[in-house]
Amino acid sequence: MHELSMAQGIINAVLDTANENNATEVNEVTVEVGRLAMINPEQLQFILGVLIENTIIEDAEINFEEIPAEIKCLDCEFDGEAVLDDSDHYAPLVKCPNCDSLSVDIINGKDIVVKNIVIEKPDDV
Repeated sequence: MHELSMAQGIINAVLDTANENNATEVNEVTVEVGRLAMINPEQLQFILGVLIENTIIEDAEINFEEIPAEIKCLDCEFDGEAVLDDSDHYAPLVKCPNCDSLSVDIINGKDIVVKNIVIEKPDDV
């Protein structure tokens, strides 16, 4: 299950950052999910909910932001957001919105990135 390894990677990144900053609790996590990351967002959210139990992330609000697919067309040199054929959620066709070409380089939209983490730290008084 691809979502399980992605969820574990997200949790590891959050816990590592929290530990490096002496956090006592993680309040909020924002994750950017590329439109072409080839994951099921509902499954990812469910698995994260299970894996964060009994950790300092357990009560955190986890937010997802979708990142659109950006391309450079090799036929007409269009740069920008792609048109996606969503008939297959796991492998959408990526087309140029300018000329409908499938001959494109994907510039952005394939990654999953932990964008922001809000933590609590102990009082230093």
